[in-house]
Amino acid sequence: MVGAGQLARMTCPAATELGVGFRVLADTAGDSAARVWPGVQLGDYRSLDDLRSFAARCDVVTFDHEHVPGTGLAALEHEGFVLRPGPAALHFAQDKLAMRERLTKIGIACPRYARVSDPADIERFAEGSGWPLVLKTVSGGYDGKGVWVCASPGEAAGVLAEVTGRGLRLLAEEHVAFDRELAALVARSPHRQGAAYPVVQTVQQAGICREVIAPAPGLAPDRAADAQLIALRIASELDVTGLLAVELFDTPGGLLVNELAMRPHNCGHWTIEGAATSQFEQHLRAVLDLPLGAPRILAPYVVMANVLGGTDPDVYDRYIHVMAADPGVKVHMYGKAVRPGRKIGHVTVLGDDVTELRERARRAANFLRWGDEDAE
Repeated sequence: MVGAGQLARMTCPAATELGVGFRVLADTAGDSAARVWPGVQLGDYRSLDDLRSFAARCDVVTFDHEHVPGTGLAALEHEGFVLRPGPAALHFAQDKLAMRERLTKIGIACPRYARVSDPADIERFAEGSGWPLVLKTVSGGYDGKGVWVCASPGEAAGVLAEVTGRGLRLLAEEHVAFDRELAALVARSPHRQGAAYPVVQTVQQAGICREVIAPAPGLAPDRAADAQLIALRIASELDVTGLLAVELFDTPGGLLVNELAMRPHNCGHWTIEGAATSQFEQHLRAVLDLPLGAPRILAPYVVMANVLGGTDPDVYDRYIHVMAADPGVKVHMYGKAVRPGRKIGHVTVLGDDVTELRERARRAANFLRWGDEDAE
């Protein structure tokens, strides 16, 4: 796995259970997975030489992020290395404009969009979409970075100047009036076997996922099936191997695809305790072309809350309170330095009452962050 962040860290136990030899390419020895796993090679994912050296010791190469340059991926594939997902598929997770164009071409609904390069482009787009509108960098960006909601031409011009000054391309999208955000997580193997997890609701604050509820409460069965079918169709059309997370807007008029990720994803962390097969095991099964595992949920509801860094670096000292206060809470910490707003872990709870579960998860995550269950 190229990248040694928390996704790689949480894939390590799945590899152990499957009896799979697992290696990670880490930027530094302090990376999340490198702290806990012996099979680490240090290198720069932007360096073709480092990628080639790493791939030479692997049967299959996969990824815990989308930032490996496409030229490097194409070169490795040309040299005969097995990459799953391949560069042709990953291109659509790396380039939001290409993703929008491809999905629109195959008839999958997305927000209205346009490539913009000057204030006149933005104002022309706003004539049809209205204000506010959303500006996004075409590549890069995550957890709210590279995304701006602009309420006026002046705000949009400021973003445009900042982004173009850094040499980045920009995409304009309509500001969607959605009821809630959903995510559909599916897996696809080289033999084209597919598996779909229950559709979840994600709760975002300031562009960062704070909570995932599985399954999405009150979601009509036909709407849930539509979301799963959209995700499976995208996986097939884009020839994705491994996991595919499809983030969706649930609107009165139907589902709109917002983002794609071709790897384990934050929307699937609940599966570690909450599903018959965790997303991390499922990703390994898929990229190794093993039979896929059952995606069945193990409780009526599962709630996952992200733990964000606060102002106190001693977050790890607060384990004992959380464990004693609610022994049913499962705590996962990523071994990352604490910085305000950074994802440093998550908590998961399972049960029957979704309202109670959300409150338990919220209190545990808040205490780990702030030392106060009721802080926000």
